[in-house]
Amino acid sequence: MSKSKFVIDKLGKLFEKGFVTYKDLTSELLNILKSKRDEVILKMKITSKEETEIIIKRIENLEKKIIKLEKKDKNKTLKRKKNFNS
Repeated sequence: MSKSKFVIDKLGKLFEKGFVTYKDLTSELLNILKSKRDEVILKMKITSKEETEIIIKRIENLEKKIIKLEKKDKNKTLKRKKNFNS
């Protein structure tokens, strides 16, 4: 109860002095909420959408390279077997 009274008193003083307008208050609240959101994201180690898309593309490229290498390896082993049997 005392904490809420303290906050209310502080806000009242700010309004009395005319330092805070509606836009300033909303922008300040939005900034506080955004910073809290960013803190939560950092703690949870969540990646952004762009980072996730980049990682997905890199994985797809690596999978394609692996498939190409596997095909090359199969072709080499088949050629070796043919040459060995001949």
